[in-house]
Formats: sequence, structure tokens, C-alpha cells
Amino acid sequence: MSIETLQSSPSSGSLYLKAALGMTPLARGRGKDVPQRTLQLENIAVDSAKLADYCRVTEFTMRDTLPPIYPNTLAFPLHMKVLTAGDFPFPAIGLVHVENTITQHRPVKTDERLTLSVRATPIAPHAKGRQFTMITEVSVGDELVQVAESTYLKRGGGDKNTAAQRPEGAGAPGELPQIAEWKLPGDLGRRYASVSGDRNPIHMYDLTAKAFGFPRAIAHGMWTKARCLAALDNRRPDAFKVHVAFRRPVLLPAKVAFAVAERGDDADQSGLDFAVRDVKKGTPHLDGTLRPL
Repeated sequence: MSIETLQSSPSSGSLYLKAALGMTPLARGRGKDVPQRTLQLENIAVDSAKLADYCRVTEFTMRDTLPPIYPNTLAFPLHMKVLTAGDFPFPAIGLVHVENTITQHRPVKTDERLTLSVRATPIAPHAKGRQFTMITEVSVGDELVQVAESTYLKRGGGDKNTAAQRPEGAGAPGELPQIAEWKLPGDLGRRYASVSGDRNPIHMYDLTAKAFGFPRAIAHGMWTKARCLAALDNRRPDAFKVHVAFRRPVLLPAKVAFAVAERGDDADQSGLDFAVRDVKKGTPHLDGTLRPL
């Protein structure tokens, strides 16, 4: 596997333009599988003003450590550079984010310099199409402090023998006690895009979302996960693994319920189950589990 070290973070704006061109007849022929290369960005300093903006949108409390999802947000331009490469097998726009796992070995201080390493796994079958996972490794010096795994689905030509998986140990959303209701405004997608760099048109406006088959703009899955972790801020250990499955999109504006429950006293089963669902219909939007390491 080849490793390319970048001198600076790629521009999300130019990458989205490239992604849009990738959906036109002008696009070059694509590869048959995910290219085996790693992109790396070194010596990254966290911008405190941008971090504060991110915390306001996701409702994290500003601390001297980073919100668990923030390093993955810093890596998003590298994700886009991988996805928009001419030999990548799928167009970047239209991919569906179906699962995300973050393994945090320790909290990351806001003043630490980070190295980000991003690669994509080979294509695997899915019940509704084909899938692959973007893996982001976050290091401080030689110490690996976090690993994030984002699984994406390319719809079409699925393998019906491949069953969709729920987070291990998670109960059905209706089994968890509701502890909060959140009102999500219609501009939430644009607000999160401004702090995350993820300007996928399905999140921005109703008109652009309709072009991809959604009746209205939808919330970012990673905003939903971030909001859950913010709500669990005082219940998370320093080292943990948190996995979520994104079920059905949250159409904006929306009113959703957040539910959470302890998993038990057994050391192998300790942690939390949590879920986000529609207040009125009970539609499941996210199922998640959080386990201490």
C-alpha cells in the first residue's frame, strides 16, 4: 500500500466540485476496486475558534480535550480526496453513510499536534449494494490515540444473503427509556456543514436533497452521533469504543427522542445502549452502543 503525505489539508470546496464532475459524462473510467493507498497529514494544530464553532453546533461543552468525533472531522477533507480520486470505483456523491465506529484510547488534548492517516478498505457485499469503510487513525507523535471507521454503502446490486447488522448488544429502540427530546431546525444541515466541511447536497437544501430522492434536506449522521455523545459527556470513560448504525434519515426540521440505558454490571457487557427515534412515529434513526476499553 502506497503512502502519500500531504503538505496541507485539501480544500473541501474544490473537492466537492470534483465530486460533482464525477457524476457527469466527463468523468473518467473508474477502477474496479478501492485503490490501496493511504493519505497522511502531519503536525496538525487545532484551531480553537473553529473548535468552539463545532461545539456550539453539536452542543459539546468546550474543554481542554477534543470532542471524540472532532479528529474525524479534521480528517474529512482527506476522506473526500480519497473518494474523488479518478480510480475510485464509486462517485462520492450518492454514497450512504451506514455505520460509524470510534475507538478512543485516551482523550486528545486541544493543544496536541495530530497526525491523521486515512485509507479505504476493499469493497464488500451488502444486502442493498456494495460497501467499504474509511479508516482514520489519529496519532500524537508515535502514539495511536484514536481510530475511526466510517462504512459507506453504494446502493444497487445487493447480496440478499448479507444481513444488515445492529450494533452488538443493542436492544430495539423502543426498549430504551427516553430521557430527552431535541428540536432540530431546518438549517441544521447547513450549520453542521459550516463546521465539518461536509457539504453534501442532501444536507443543504430541500431542492438539492430532492435531486437525490429525499423529500427534504436530512441531518448529517455524524451530527446525530456527535449530539448523542455530547448528551453522554459525563457518562463516557476516557477510553471507550462507540459504534452506531444509521437507520433512517432525519428529515429536517424534526423532533426526535434520545433514549439511553445502562448495559449491566458484567465487565464484558458494561456500557451504554442509546438510540435516536422520531418522537411521533417512533421511526428509528440511530442505534448505538458505548463500551469502556
